[in-house]
Amino acid sequence: MVYLDYAATAPMKDVAIEAYRETATKYYGNSSSLHEAGWMAEQLLENAREIIAQTCGVSKEGIYFTGSGTEGNLIAILSIVGAQKGKHIITSAAEHTSVHAAMNALEKQGYEITKVPMTSDGQVNIELIEQAIRPTTVMVSMQHINPETGVIQPVDEMIQIAQKYGIKTHIDCVQSFMKLNLKGLLSRVDGATISAHKVGGPKGLGAIYLNPCCQVSPIFPGLTHERGIRGGTIDIPAIVAFASVVQSFSEEMELEYLWQIREEFKQHIDSKLVEVIESKDAQLPSIIGCVAKGIEGQLVMLKLSEKGYYISTGSACDIGHDNGTKAIEAMGYGLEAARGFFRISFHASHTKAIMRSLSKEINQIIQNT
Repeated sequence: MVYLDYAATAPMKDVAIEAYRETATKYYGNSSSLHEAGWMAEQLLENAREIIAQTCGVSKEGIYFTGSGTEGNLIAILSIVGAQKGKHIITSAAEHTSVHAAMNALEKQGYEITKVPMTSDGQVNIELIEQAIRPTTVMVSMQHINPETGVIQPVDEMIQIAQKYGIKTHIDCVQSFMKLNLKGLLSRVDGATISAHKVGGPKGLGAIYLNPCCQVSPIFPGLTHERGIRGGTIDIPAIVAFASVVQSFSEEMELEYLWQIREEFKQHIDSKLVEVIESKDAQLPSIIGCVAKGIEGQLVMLKLSEKGYYISTGSACDIGHDNGTKAIEAMGYGLEAARGFFRISFHASHTKAIMRSLSKEINQIIQNT
């Protein structure tokens, strides 16, 4: 098996498994309980919160743990927007499904949503964001890295524009956490979302940053856990496991090597058969978005799966939608190209030999179909 779907989820790291096992075995108290077992669980929780906060470059008072990145996006967006005056929000046409779900819910409450398209380079058209601002605009929400193409979005420019007009900001950092340095970025926004399982932590866990200076309105008033932002008993073992992964990363961001692996794939893939979608100036190397010519991406994925290579046809949260991928369509590609899309997402543990072999298999699949 050659697993090449890291943008969907990463295998759980040994350090996370061990941390989870030890915590679940020894520290099983409810962190809200007043006895000593509860106190010990709370200490672990707050230590983990501090670790995540330091990595993000923010105060731990702004970190809240959630059940996933999806839930995190929903909670962050709805909690911030609910405390503002105004009924207009700006986002992009290629955000994660959870962001679009939040926008759909807000539309039913009378909000107007502007979805800005992307340029041919795969970035949100930043000029259109400023043009879309109205007196009633209360938030701009943008992903940091597109999960389908790996293109890094112009979040710095977005923040500057939003702050100029006094508009709240939210960034989906699920794909960029521990892959790009977020220090200095998250401290400037009102909300941000990260996820554990994308970096080798447990599934079913995420976190959000809500700037303590930003007024928020909890979705479900009256809850007690996580300072009223999210209800439910805190999953201490999963949170400790997440923090252990973050601590173990240190200098694991081997971008130079990841670029070499990417170039190895590009050198051996037949450009007459496959178009690589990327930005020349703002690209995460470990996500390769491709369009197969004359064949559906799903067929490429299935044929590769038979040979032991596991890739995807886009965000796992969009599987089941038959209209292609949001990013490709937002960039101006037609439906045929969108249906030909497939994604390869890898890790520093992969080798150039694997990428050469993968390219060869893809070339053969398309030529023989």
